[in-house]
Amino acid sequence: MNTLDLAGRSAVVTGGAQGIGLAVARKLAAGGARVSIWDVDSALGTEAADALGGEFRAVDQTDLAAVEATTRATEAALGGIDILIACAGIAGANARTWEYDPAEWQRVLDINLTGVFHLNRAIVPGMLTRGYGRIVNVASIAGKEGNPNASAYSASKAGVIALTKSLAKETADRDIAVNCVTPAAARTRIFDQMKQEHIDYMLSKIPRGRFLEVDEAAAMIAWLATAENSFTTGAVFDLSGGRATY
Repeated sequence: MNTLDLAGRSAVVTGGAQGIGLAVARKLAAGGARVSIWDVDSALGTEAADALGGEFRAVDQTDLAAVEATTRATEAALGGIDILIACAGIAGANARTWEYDPAEWQRVLDINLTGVFHLNRAIVPGMLTRGYGRIVNVASIAGKEGNPNASAYSASKAGVIALTKSLAKETADRDIAVNCVTPAAARTRIFDQMKQEHIDYMLSKIPRGRFLEVDEAAAMIAWLATAENSFTTGAVFDLSGGRATY
């Protein structure tokens, strides 16, 4: 396993209590970063942060005021935020678009897209002031291709891709890199929100013939958060096992 040089860097990982977010938090901490895990699950988040020697903050990313307050508190505690990994999200319900519950649609968009906007909006100003930043917004292969019976999730992740590209262009004249990854499904607790037929569909579309491992995702995401990634910004990195390489 490659070791990254993140000594002296401070990182926020949302959704860091479990799954891909936790794997990324571990990778960043192993490289020497000070890690702040943001999550709605206080029990798992505290346990994860304690294991990494980092800090945990309970925050609902759909609440802009809470995100702004948590940003200020984290910057004060860590001396700034150099890295943001926006990993928190939900799968939402599975249903055909014309039968999709509007309230569920709104819930998925609020968490997966508006929540990521809140995070970027709150944290980028500090990066601009300090002249340095690395952001990785975690989208999904569904944001490129659109999964059937998952219109809300697919639309939310497509929005994250577009948000990433817009922000990257706005900050491209600084040493700030804003990139996005599009993972295929990884077997995490998000599967608990899905019907088995939807899980089977996702697996059938992956040429590798298996689901993504969280440590594989963490390896790419963590490198994008290093100073070595000094030129690429506004890019979408494929983590789909060959499903979509565009």
